[in-house]
Amino acid sequence: MPTKVTKAVIAAAGLGTRFLPMTKAMPKEMLAIIDKPIIQYVVEEAVPTSERLKITLITSTSSRANCAKMAKPN
Repeated sequence: MPTKVTKAVIAAAGLGTRFLPMTKAMPKEMLAIIDKPIIQYVVEEAVPTSERLKITLITSTSSRANCAKMAKPN
């Protein structure tokens, strides 16, 4: 029987200098691929693995405020 995942750590820190000039306006983890931010794809992939999943997002201080705006509590 597979083990249930209870914690996920998503490393999204860094300045995103390889994505300049796009990352001047927003953090790289918030850049859209098709219709959703990159970070949303990662979270959606992790959520079905557990009924109660604790996700820790490691990010830079400059992008923390933007990510908090996008977070929606259940």
